[in-house]
Amino acid sequence: MAKKSVPSAPKKEKVILLYSGGLDTSVIVHWLAQKNFDVICVIIDCGQQEEVDFKKKALASGASKFIIKDIKKEFARDGVFQCIRAEAKYEGRYLLGTSIARPFMIQAIIDVAKAEGTQIIAHGATGKGNDQCRFELAAYALLPGARIIAPWRDAEFRALIPGRKEAIEYAAKYGIPVTASLKKPWSTDPNLQHRSHEAGELEDPWYKPRDEMYQLITPPQQAPDKTEVIEVGFEKGYPVSLNGKKLDAVKLLEELNIIAGRNGVGICDMVENRFVGMKSRGVYEAPAATVLYECHRDLEGLTMDREVMHLRDSLIPKYAELVYNGFWFHPAKYCLDAFIDETQQNVTGTVRCELYKGTVRPTGRKSPFSLYDESIATMEAGGSYNQDDATGFLRIQGLPTRVMANLKKKQ
Repeated sequence: MAKKSVPSAPKKEKVILLYSGGLDTSVIVHWLAQKNFDVICVIIDCGQQEEVDFKKKALASGASKFIIKDIKKEFARDGVFQCIRAEAKYEGRYLLGTSIARPFMIQAIIDVAKAEGTQIIAHGATGKGNDQCRFELAAYALLPGARIIAPWRDAEFRALIPGRKEAIEYAAKYGIPVTASLKKPWSTDPNLQHRSHEAGELEDPWYKPRDEMYQLITPPQQAPDKTEVIEVGFEKGYPVSLNGKKLDAVKLLEELNIIAGRNGVGICDMVENRFVGMKSRGVYEAPAATVLYECHRDLEGLTMDREVMHLRDSLIPKYAELVYNGFWFHPAKYCLDAFIDETQQNVTGTVRCELYKGTVRPTGRKSPFSLYDESIATMEAGGSYNQDDATGFLRIQGLPTRVMANLKKKQ
């Protein structure tokens, strides 16, 4: 049975549209306005670095009001850096750049909705992707009475605009200002942490991405032939300095993106499992995040207790899954955050690493909370470790094995 279409508003109800300024949200503004909604477009600045007059576009598309919300600071420190502290990588590879941004975007949208006195929220995510989950699960957690309008899941909207070609024709028909064309061979979603590329020619998993697609990263084969050495400082697991200079989270990511990017570091090309069940191919550029994950993990090797590390590592897949699927504001994720915070109390220090043609290699680490004791670890004679203690340790550890071996002899 086809889902009911969004009815026209009997009076001018306010709807807060999560607006990107692209083709989809531009036609959605007009469509909602035609259905008698008072459309308030909100663009969320999470570091896209796009030079576009979004206000002019939004108002020309049918919006009654345009708002910009800058969330770069919260996104960087409380989102990106928190996931680094958790060592969260979805399916062991994806650094969650898009996933992390979505709940912070919705938090900003909910703030606007409350200020405007409405509970109606609209977005341009499709019914096939992960973003619908991230947007709506976050919205319901923050505003339980939220009413969500998702035009791409609306039968009437899809009948009118079934695809990209029809969206471009719709925009032309109603004079909606868009720059999209059918010639663009992929789709890019930018933010401070990364660039995410998908769709178009990338839908063929065998297709090699073009070098000109990359926005943050110099292709490794074109990167400098000389190694670049950097130092990253951490406090309680949070990155706080670059090459000895204290930086806030936003500035640190921006500067490290430039340094790591010019050395070809941070490309991830993978096929992943979406929450909705399908597989999807994504190509990600995350130069700064790639370096920070590597350095953070290296510092943990020096400062974190073995059992704590192994326990935390066992929880990484679950933490990453919660973030990826849209459960940023779920109680399970809050519980894991409390555990992560405890594990990071002594993850303070500095890591030195070398960047070279797409690789990042830690070459040194130091910390006031180092658990490394040279007098114990030394391979030289003497030291404070009594090697005779290992004899009893190994006999006890080997006891179950010896019992089983004896049993087999009797059989």
